[in-house]
Amino acid sequence: MKVHDVNKTDPWEADAQPPPGRLAVFLVRRRWVALLLAGLGFTLASLVGVGVTGHLSSGGSVDPDADSAQVGRLLSERFGGGVPNLIMLVEADTSLDDPEVVHAGRVLTRAVANSQGVAYAHSYWSTGVDALRSPDQERALIVARLIGTETQVMDTAGRLIDQWEGRYGPLQVSVTGSGPINHVIEERSARDLARAELITLPITGAILLIAFGTMVAAGLPLLVGVFSIAGTFAVLRLLAAITDVSIFALNITTALGFGLAVDFSLFLVTRFREETAAGQDTVRALDTTLRTAGRTVLFSALTVMLSLSALLVFPMYFLRSLAYAGIAVVAFSAVGALFVLPAALAVLGPRVHAGRLPWHKPPRDGDLWHRLGSRVMRRPLGVAVLVTALLVLLALPFLGIRFGVVDHRALPPGDPIRTAAEQVTRDFPVYQYTPVTVVLPDLPNAASSSELRQYVLALSRLPYVTRVDSAIGTFHNGRQIDDSEHEQAAGQGAANQAIQTAISQAIRSQRYADEHGTWIAVSTDLDPSSRQARELVTQIRQLPAPAPALVGGETATLVDALTSLRNRAPWAAAVIIGSTLALLFLFTGGLLVPFKAVGLNLLSLTATFGALVFIFQEGHLSWLVGEFTPMGFLEPTLPTLMFCVAFGLSMDYEVFLLSRITEEYRRHGDNGVAVMTGLARTGRLITAAALVVAVALGGLATSAISALKMIGVGLALAVLVDATLVRGLLAPAVMRLAGRANWWAPGPLRRLHARFAFYH
Repeated sequence: MKVHDVNKTDPWEADAQPPPGRLAVFLVRRRWVALLLAGLGFTLASLVGVGVTGHLSSGGSVDPDADSAQVGRLLSERFGGGVPNLIMLVEADTSLDDPEVVHAGRVLTRAVANSQGVAYAHSYWSTGVDALRSPDQERALIVARLIGTETQVMDTAGRLIDQWEGRYGPLQVSVTGSGPINHVIEERSARDLARAELITLPITGAILLIAFGTMVAAGLPLLVGVFSIAGTFAVLRLLAAITDVSIFALNITTALGFGLAVDFSLFLVTRFREETAAGQDTVRALDTTLRTAGRTVLFSALTVMLSLSALLVFPMYFLRSLAYAGIAVVAFSAVGALFVLPAALAVLGPRVHAGRLPWHKPPRDGDLWHRLGSRVMRRPLGVAVLVTALLVLLALPFLGIRFGVVDHRALPPGDPIRTAAEQVTRDFPVYQYTPVTVVLPDLPNAASSSELRQYVLALSRLPYVTRVDSAIGTFHNGRQIDDSEHEQAAGQGAANQAIQTAISQAIRSQRYADEHGTWIAVSTDLDPSSRQARELVTQIRQLPAPAPALVGGETATLVDALTSLRNRAPWAAAVIIGSTLALLFLFTGGLLVPFKAVGLNLLSLTATFGALVFIFQEGHLSWLVGEFTPMGFLEPTLPTLMFCVAFGLSMDYEVFLLSRITEEYRRHGDNGVAVMTGLARTGRLITAAALVVAVALGGLATSAISALKMIGVGLALAVLVDATLVRGLLAPAVMRLAGRANWWAPGPLRRLHARFAFYH
């Protein structure tokens, strides 16, 4: 019988072993074709994705169907305004009443008012309202309302900042307000992302060199990372043509792109090198790699994508955009790892070991992870109790989590927009408290409606309401008043009411009513993020109105966001947990293992969120993560985003660990040996992969924007805690304690697994 030379033609026909799979055969025979197609795909994706930033949108953290979002649209489209969202703080070289200063102030006010995207602009010089001048009479305000979508408001704010901030004749102009603050947060986030990439790339390269020990092998994950990022940018560019896509999707694309490319590539290349070092030829080494590590990568990619898909159940396009980006980048990373990378390995063959670093030593069975696994196997109960206690201790601060509205404190100290906001807060404190806006879009003849009068009177009697302005006048404490009465009330101790009078006068030129409806400004001196402010919004919504009423403003936006997240969270949890349980059962065949994995993930993530509350909400240990200002609360969409991303990454490492444990258990049926061997074989890989992902995501922590800093720190911490405490200690200890129960399943489920299992 003729025996083929495995190094020449048709090596998959050798009689000594079963033939390799079709994919391995195809990738070896058509390796150059596969690489050429990958190159063409990369080039096409790069051409489509170039300039994607200019097509992405700002904002997106508000439910577009919520009352507060509808109020914003109605104020812009029908009433031409609303409360001010841009404030110019103006200082003069001489007296604010100097003729030259007065002329310059009026000219500047008219120029701002006539700018595109501005509904109105009023100032101390155009209204004569003394409360628009600081108590020391050294500074004055120009207040304006920018209209349009979130993106349009931010674009207008950026244009006005560029045009007017700085010197204007005898005036020194600083700009702040919610519009400019959001614009600067977005602009600085883009710059910080670029800087983070410059910082993290060399660190990632160094980790890869240490992990692989050879120059050639260390370069392969970067190939997959570039491929996945280019493909995702093209997808985002195409999606942006049909729907809103948040610009922050780019942050998750680059961080996850390199992180997961390294994860998947590390697992595949390491297995390929194991097989070639054991004497396998290129074809059979590649076949074994794809059947074991490749199948694991495919399954891992599915779990991460399903976790990220949970973000699609939320209506905010900020979260949905990150789902688009995350799912796309995971899919492209998997394609690159399962097709592009094997083709490159087929070309390289044994040369993948080339460029070995002189100090690198291949891992031995007696290395750190083998010794650690042995100790965990000897004392599993003690390890499980100690690690669980530590995670619970870290999770305790999570019980005190609070949510609020992002303001100027999200910017770094010294930023001009923040500095101006702090000055306005000191001299004009009411401007940190924007009124609650109530719109009655279907109330014809509002100005002559007696029902409207009764409604406005009822609004003015609510707790914490200091003033109500409407089409039929100004009201306070159940009666109609004029400005002089209101200022007198302020002198008797009504906090900030004189300045609220200034706000009212500043927006008085607007239309409080049109032929179809009206809107009302309900002033209060409550912090928009406070519990009392949220209760006030609820009371306003429950108050009987003469027509359907929509409530907006900063606090209403916060309430709507929390309500939307709370209502959709069970669906997101069902997607994540249900898909994880199903896929892990198909992967292992055991009923206990999936529930164990979900439970440990939830414990690990709760500990991470507890640490975030401790640091970013309460301000402890802030020196560890760089300068920022704790605001006493967290922005509500960020924990949701981080949970979905971190859960997916945690399952990534769980799958890596379970793949080798399952492989070993199916080989000999000894649970303890399988767990210890699986940990020894994957512990080093999981650690290296987690370090790379932590560096890629942790690069966001170098941002001066507190929200990006929290995302970077939180995700990096979640990955490291999961890869060390959970996958390295707790998960093996629990599996050791469970014994053969890990692999038990009732008869019907066993038959289901036998039919659809990932492993046979």
